[in-house]
Amino acid sequence: MAFAALRHRGYRAYFLLSALAMMADSIEHVISYWVIFQKFQSPALGGFAVVSHWLPYLLFSLSSGIAADRYDPRRMIQLGMALFMAVSVAWGVLFITGALQVWHAALLLIVHGCAGVLWGPPSQVLLHDIVGREHLQSAVRLNATARQLGLLLGPALGGAFLLVLGPNLGILVNALLYLPFILWLVAAPYGPRFRAAGAAAAQRAVRGFGDIARTLAEIGRHRVIASMTLLAGGASLLIGNAYQAQMPGFAQDLGHGHVDFSYSALLAADAAGALLAGFVLESRGLLRPRPQTACVLALIWCVALAGFAVSPYYALALALLFVAGFVELAFNAMAQTLVQLEAPPALRGRAIGVYNMFAMGMRTFSGVTVGLVGARIGIHGSLAASAAVLFVLIGLLLQFTRRAPTRPA
Repeated sequence: MAFAALRHRGYRAYFLLSALAMMADSIEHVISYWVIFQKFQSPALGGFAVVSHWLPYLLFSLSSGIAADRYDPRRMIQLGMALFMAVSVAWGVLFITGALQVWHAALLLIVHGCAGVLWGPPSQVLLHDIVGREHLQSAVRLNATARQLGLLLGPALGGAFLLVLGPNLGILVNALLYLPFILWLVAAPYGPRFRAAGAAAAQRAVRGFGDIARTLAEIGRHRVIASMTLLAGGASLLIGNAYQAQMPGFAQDLGHGHVDFSYSALLAADAAGALLAGFVLESRGLLRPRPQTACVLALIWCVALAGFAVSPYYALALALLFVAGFVELAFNAMAQTLVQLEAPPALRGRAIGVYNMFAMGMRTFSGVTVGLVGARIGIHGSLAASAAVLFVLIGLLLQFTRRAPTRPA
């Protein structure tokens, strides 16, 4: 069924408001990173911005998923949105007063990363409440599409805010973009109180690292959940989006090292492919969620990125990035859907938390596999080698999933 999730009135509101919040997140990055660079000229602070964005996912995603099982996910999302707003307002105050120091920037970057963790797992739990099991894949895929739309529109609007409003007023106006989502969640008829009798998650408290270890072991007994979590984690650890940071080097080697449309096209190609994937797959209702299908799509992603890494031709490199973006959205959305479909209700938030910990948190280290190794053997060789290693690992996972019993989606 085409765009099945959009048939739910509640999801239509959720989709638009969460897309607005994602765009606001992207706009904040554009403005704050520009001011930080202009003021401090610090590559180390720029690197810290990347680490502080992803490391909270590694450290706190499981805790966030556990809390989403025990508490109302709407209130957790509201708390995340409120933190995003507070960070934007704090940036604005520091910009206006001229008081911004390195430690201010570092603290705000950390809080921003923690706000993302508060938003992530609870939002996936809430999706299940809004659309139910039948249309879950559609909702997850549309959410991923909204994120890509934010990544494409956010930089453009962020640049417009800088140009028209300036960084001081622009960042304060951007803070208001989170407010509609917060207000809608106040009375949105979803969450634990609105679930059918017997569908509520168990309210089991989690105490200490031992209980967390038992949670991981419990999730590990679900073969499909474990395989999809490992798939997402391996992709994030070995590649993630680290090649985007190396794009100036790739562009220069392809003969397009100047700041012009050809360079911008390289930066936007995979996001454009992902955006098209969301619309095409949803409009046709294609690719039912299966672990084997997710692995095959991830294998195609590896081949496309390895081809991009070694291609000497700009047009071919651009096309391969587009293909990589298309299949990346497809396999990530499918893996996330399978985790939710296979998780028992009492385990759903925890399973999503572990998945986010691997899928998002492991990106903290992708700069090592592509960037630091690239400093020794070249970025082309490091990306191709990372894609080759991941290809082998996914091949092993594919054999693992073929032995996994799955429920009909």
